[in-house]
Amino acid sequence: MRTHKCGDTTIEQLDQTVTICGWVHRRRDHGGVIFIDLRDREGLVQVVFDPDLAEQFAIAEHVRSEYVLQITGLVRRRPEGTVNKNMKSGEIEILAKAIVVLNESETPPFPIESDIEVNEELRLRYRYLDLRKTAMQEKMRVRRDVTRIMRNYLDDNDFFEIETPYLTKATPEGARDYIVPSRTHENSFFALPQSPQLYKQMLMVAGFDRYYQVVRCFRDEDLRADRQPEFTQLDLETSFMTEDQIMNVTEEMIRQLFAKVINVQLDAVFPRMTYAEAISRFGIDRPDLRIPLELVDIAEFMKDVDFKVFAAPANDPKGRIAAMRVPNGGNIMTRKEIDDLTKFVGNYGAKGLAYIKVNDLNAGVEGLQSPIVKFAPAEVWAKVLEKTGAQDGDLIFFGADKASIVNESMAALRVKLGHDLNLIEGDWKPVWVVDFPMFEWDEKANRFTAIHHPFTAPSCSVEELKANPGTALSRAYDLVLNGTEVGGGSIRINRPAMQQIVFEILGIGEEEAREKFGFLLDALKYGAPPHGGLAFGLDRLVMLMTGSSSIRDVIAFPKTQSAACPLVNAPAVILDEQLKELGIRLVKPPVKEKA
Repeated sequence: MRTHKCGDTTIEQLDQTVTICGWVHRRRDHGGVIFIDLRDREGLVQVVFDPDLAEQFAIAEHVRSEYVLQITGLVRRRPEGTVNKNMKSGEIEILAKAIVVLNESETPPFPIESDIEVNEELRLRYRYLDLRKTAMQEKMRVRRDVTRIMRNYLDDNDFFEIETPYLTKATPEGARDYIVPSRTHENSFFALPQSPQLYKQMLMVAGFDRYYQVVRCFRDEDLRADRQPEFTQLDLETSFMTEDQIMNVTEEMIRQLFAKVINVQLDAVFPRMTYAEAISRFGIDRPDLRIPLELVDIAEFMKDVDFKVFAAPANDPKGRIAAMRVPNGGNIMTRKEIDDLTKFVGNYGAKGLAYIKVNDLNAGVEGLQSPIVKFAPAEVWAKVLEKTGAQDGDLIFFGADKASIVNESMAALRVKLGHDLNLIEGDWKPVWVVDFPMFEWDEKANRFTAIHHPFTAPSCSVEELKANPGTALSRAYDLVLNGTEVGGGSIRINRPAMQQIVFEILGIGEEEAREKFGFLLDALKYGAPPHGGLAFGLDRLVMLMTGSSSIRDVIAFPKTQSAACPLVNAPAVILDEQLKELGIRLVKPPVKEKA
């Protein structure tokens, strides 16, 4: 039907007759001459209709936006002064000789190309129209290129692409599984995988050595801008490689990815930072290193002060007092802005936000402006100012509470200030975070939970793990880019004895472990090699590379934040006959009484 694509018709086809197909992007009538910008996946081309061809001109007069056309015409240079350097086809135009309306279009519910803000639910309801936008097509192009380059790189590095099942068994965190009833096995259910974790470990036992898969995963949980109920990850697993080797080979893949897809040269070596250092300096295990602000512990100076707000966490083993210096913040931030920040950290559990403005460092306490200065001796504040590196004009914020609250609130404050005060340094700052704790203590459940997952190997012996599970470190590693975790993995447990001890520490008894993971425990008995792997969140990675604010913008058909699809109205009820065949009876949840 066509000889060329719209966006690919250039000066190389000068004086040739071409046939193109596409959608009417814009139609303009300039005093008897009609211009139509025709659009397809590759871009736009300008078509000119001369009134001398009356029949073709009459058709062109009646076409409207988003009509689908086939046009045959002569490629010629644009008149002097009308060249559009922003278009690949900007040097030429097509003088139409024939036009066929392949299909008409109703007026779209929103402009295809416009700066007008469109409600997201409306965009998703008509996603096939939203995807016609140049920006959306470019994001899908980046996603395609990312996937292709990842595959090529892994193929070149001797990885083996293998598909794992979508219908599998519910995980220990079963409340997050999407459940699929089985018609042929009465009262039994499959679950959609949250990850191919156990299958890929068994592939290592099977001797495939290096596996990868671009895989769809499913998780029934509350959503955020970077979460979806179904998402895509690049999953890989290797045998006989250390964590350093795994990080090195995947780091090089990311470097090539950025260079080839968006022409960005990342660091020759990605820095590595321990989990403990990340929490200490930034309050979070996925720090944005583009922001120069850091946290400093000052509890050592506050243990004997009369100010209970500081003294209590200073003497609490689970407490923390952190200070964060904002250079020149005292000169540029108003009291109202500080009050607004106090409300902001309140969203993260902080009871308040103490601060000190450093007006004159040489004047001692007299040069400090703050309601809290009177609660501690001058020598204490002198030590605080020295440790934070304060200078005249600076503003120092303080967080004092349980360590978890201080870390979360101050980490969020750091990111907000970094963006609000334009403190971002550089475009891309990757970092590997390593040496995570094996476990964290769940106060409500009164037991240990796994930081990553129960198959992560510790960096100590069985005996050491049994003796001190709370201080044990794991052989896990996360790749963080500009404050977003884009990939995470670990060396796995490959011995049954170690796996059994980890289950015990997590409160998973022998009978439960056998029921849920018996197939894995059996596999580990038959010469499981040392192995480890990593998974990259493909959606998150493309979101960052395209500068999108949500992963919904880089997924062709995403769900809303309530995990619904407005396009096909899913989820939806199913017929009683189907329920009966599956042996399912629906029960309405009890109505909650009002307080």
